[in-house]
Amino acid sequence: MRLYEHEAKLVFSEQGLKVPENYGVVRNADEIGGLGAEFPVMVKAMVLSGGRGKAGGVKKAADVAEATAAAESILGSVIAGYPVRTLLIEHAVEERAACYLGVTINPATYNLILLASPMGGVDIEGVAREKPEMIYRREIPGNDLELPGEIAAEVAGFLAAGIEGGAPEDKLADAVGKLYAAFQGIDAKVAEVNPLIITTDDQVVAADAKVVIDDNALYRQRKLFRLLGLTEARHDSSELTPDEKRARDAGFPFVDLLPPDAPSDPDRLYVGLVPGGAGYGIFSIDEVANIGERFFDGKVVPVNFMDSGGGPRLNTVAEMFHLLMDKEVVDLIVTSRFGGISSCDVFIRGLIKCLRDRHAEGKRVLPVHGRMVGTDLPGAKAFLEAAKAETPEVLKDMVITVGNQKIMAEVIREGVAAAFAGRQS
Repeated sequence: MRLYEHEAKLVFSEQGLKVPENYGVVRNADEIGGLGAEFPVMVKAMVLSGGRGKAGGVKKAADVAEATAAAESILGSVIAGYPVRTLLIEHAVEERAACYLGVTINPATYNLILLASPMGGVDIEGVAREKPEMIYRREIPGNDLELPGEIAAEVAGFLAAGIEGGAPEDKLADAVGKLYAAFQGIDAKVAEVNPLIITTDDQVVAADAKVVIDDNALYRQRKLFRLLGLTEARHDSSELTPDEKRARDAGFPFVDLLPPDAPSDPDRLYVGLVPGGAGYGIFSIDEVANIGERFFDGKVVPVNFMDSGGGPRLNTVAEMFHLLMDKEVVDLIVTSRFGGISSCDVFIRGLIKCLRDRHAEGKRVLPVHGRMVGTDLPGAKAFLEAAKAETPEVLKDMVITVGNQKIMAEVIREGVAAAFAGRQS
């Protein structure tokens, strides 16, 4: 369950992490004049999505008139598929520098991961790709409730070293420890601040906040629900990620295992999964993680659950692959088809249609490694062979094993090895 920004900041504030003064959450622009706000203020769209600033959902206002105009322009707009119905009005903090700070979980090891960068307030995924030396990443085994002080100090030192003019390391270390404690206290999957601001008077303030709570732990979060004024967990469609919504509209189950705006590690390989059914979808997640641990130093990350269901149509199969190829974090797709109710022939035609369409349209085409066996296998094999002969360049990075001569674990291992090798060539 994802929290809105004002809810996440309430969690942080309870832990002692400094946040801007909250003047209120409004549904109508006319309400702003009665908040008693001290200007300047920030007017922020309250939607469960990142990228609000780029979409025009965050504006600074110097007075009531500007705030009202900003609110009128944001309310009713749509950001990442989510309609804006409420706005957070909070004090605008005077910024000297901006950092990024986050805590998440490695889905392969279940260890916590601490992330930080002195380049905050921007697309942190872009920083990870273009300036990986500006990203601090540390995996923390043991799942301790409190972060060791020496680690907090190490993070603070890394951040301060990257900020022009330096920064108060003691306050940064305090913020790191408190964010970690907040993450642990509410059974979170993600807790991040972007930007974590260094003010002109050297205060450290969480100017933004994102929190995702593990749904499996909500039963023991009654205290949190009371703090937020909630009577039950939110399970409305607005909590779907954009890709989950896309899959729902296309007619197949899909679950993101990583937050849509989670920073990617350039040293890791991110694997998208198109399995043949729900059970095999769950198995695929575990198998990819296990292969990564055994053979690739834990540097392989499964990114999704998917279920093709019984007998998907050709265009539905194609959309499953389109979705993952459109997903920027994905490096490799692993697929399997155990044709029972579902046809291997429809499966391979859908995959090849996706690859050919993307090639023709100049879209990104990812390597696909997989195996198919079962119903309509002879026809599927004949079509696959003919397609490779007709369009060899388009299908050169598609490696599909036909039949049972290889176990799926070996198919995954070969695909991951080839993807890592491709990075070095």
